[in-house]
Amino acid sequence: MDMKLIIIIGFSCMYGFFEIFMNLRQRSQSMVVASKDKNSLWLLYGLITVGYTLSFSIGATRIGRIRPWNIFFAIGMVQAAIGFAIRIHSLLTLKQYFTYSVAKVADHQLVETGLYKVIRHPGYLGQLMIFLGLSISLSNWLSILAMLLPVAIGYGYRMKVEEGFMLEQLGKEYLDYQQRTKRMIPMLY
Repeated sequence: MDMKLIIIIGFSCMYGFFEIFMNLRQRSQSMVVASKDKNSLWLLYGLITVGYTLSFSIGATRIGRIRPWNIFFAIGMVQAAIGFAIRIHSLLTLKQYFTYSVAKVADHQLVETGLYKVIRHPGYLGQLMIFLGLSISLSNWLSILAMLLPVAIGYGYRMKVEEGFMLEQLGKEYLDYQQRTKRMIPMLY
């Protein structure tokens, strides 16, 4: 097996284990007082699975392959690593307020430090950068589309549910925050 594929699969597994560990850890420590996930987490998990399956399956073929793939591998892995750093930073910034389901924890406070000063969903930005980076590293334009389409749909729905819940729970404070910040890309979106 090609060393690049081993690295891509290894990074994917490491990232997956990180998310599983964080999910289990968060479940055991959080004090959820209100939740309204609307199955967005399960939908997101399903669409990420579809994206991974399609992207890696297509990436294993020569259909859509961009040659040579060394530069795409390097760009993709750097982007995935930056996305992972952003994801970790966002979790560390939220601390006890981080949950995997759309929920409010006891004594919930709106966090406006770190990347949350300028964007509302840096954790999702980090994850999207990971998924995009992994698919770019496969050096296959069809793999990139196969990953991004389902994942983008999942995160779009997830952000809509989460922002509606935060408005319901925090009211004007969250509305003001929405007006001061962008969803994922500073000054753009």
